Amino acid sequence: MVATTLFASLIILLILNVPVGIAIGVASMLTIVVSGTLSELYLAQTLVSATDSFPLMAIPLFILAGDLMGAGGVSKRILAVAQVFFGRVTGGLGIVTVVVCMFFAAVSGSGPATVAAVGTMVLPTMLQAGYSKSFSLALIATAGSIGVIIPPSIPMVLFGVSTGTSITNLFLAGIVPGLMIGFVLILFVYFYSRKMGWSGDPTPFCWRRASTVTWEAKWALMNPVIILGGIYAGIFTPTEAAAVAAIYAFVCGVFIHRELALKDIFKTIASACATTGTVMVILGCASTFARILTIEQIPGMIASGMLDLSSNPIVILLIINVLLILVGCVMDTTPAILVLSPILFPVATSLGIDPVHFGIIMVVNLAIGFITPPLGINLFVAARVGNTTLGHVVQGMLPFLVAMISSLLIITYVPSVSIGLLSLTGR
Repeated sequence: MVATTLFASLIILLILNVPVGIAIGVASMLTIVVSGTLSELYLAQTLVSATDSFPLMAIPLFILAGDLMGAGGVSKRILAVAQVFFGRVTGGLGIVTVVVCMFFAAVSGSGPATVAAVGTMVLPTMLQAGYSKSFSLALIATAGSIGVIIPPSIPMVLFGVSTGTSITNLFLAGIVPGLMIGFVLILFVYFYSRKMGWSGDPTPFCWRRASTVTWEAKWALMNPVIILGGIYAGIFTPTEAAAVAAIYAFVCGVFIHRELALKDIFKTIASACATTGTVMVILGCASTFARILTIEQIPGMIASGMLDLSSNPIVILLIINVLLILVGCVMDTTPAILVLSPILFPVATSLGIDPVHFGIIMVVNLAIGFITPPLGINLFVAARVGNTTLGHVVQGMLPFLVAMISSLLIITYVPSVSIGLLSLTGR
């Protein structure tokens, strides 16, 4: 009865297009009333206690850092460097787009932020060079999804807090999968552009120009080195790194690049606060949802049911991948992680799957959800950047989805891709 009330009410509310955070909260409250085992005050108490967490402070700080970097000229300088070194290759602008998205991912931790920041800059140039609009927008949306895989990653912070997995280890484990997905996208862009006749920039390579552009972008290029280097060297925690990233982005935008005016600062902070408020409401309500699941022992029942189907890790991981991809089509990353990680994590660990490896599998699956309709948020952001319809963006998505799912299968069934670096560093 409790499980039926919890899931049925959530599904009905989502079908009625109730905002995700509110839907999870209402479903949790209805379940509390029906079960009678918890006080009606439990939801309010959990909203406070769940968000009163030092690791979760990284989320608003990384969101703010990403917005400040986009407004302060960081992404523009990264683009200039990538264009110098990769622009002459066949499909050069497409390759540059992937490289810039990968680099911006290492400073923003957000997929939609990466799409908005990079897409606004590269799309006009790609269209002018003859690239099709559907291909360009699909590429930008897909490359932007790497933003939650290459650390720092907001979904990894959420998974770590939800399951007790080390966030630092998750960050370290996300490096190789993120780079691998970027490399797969670069290969696809190269061969597809070669087929379509989209050549690179005819301007000859010049070391003097390259060194000048790189020097001008030195502060932008140092950003991920400072953030990730500080985390892995043990100088500061991921949460402290988020604060450093925000301060560094502010200093670069205001005092070094001088492209962040006072009015832009307030606008950027307001945007970051709006995003953070939405995330925190979802997080608080989803924490209540997850605790009800635990109290009623629903994760254990689901785990037993899945293990009754098969005890083969290969089969179970395939089922989990299919489930997460389908969930990613209809649910945003934040509530999906907070709702599903307490359910699926016990299944994975009971099969001996490394917690960090499973965290990367889950994040990559939900990154694919950024580019799958009907809810794929990167598709909507790309459509807004291109001033076109969602359908026009979706037209070019199929080959990119194939590339992403192929990468997912490698990450799923070759654990060393994710946890190899952990082994090398003795973590």
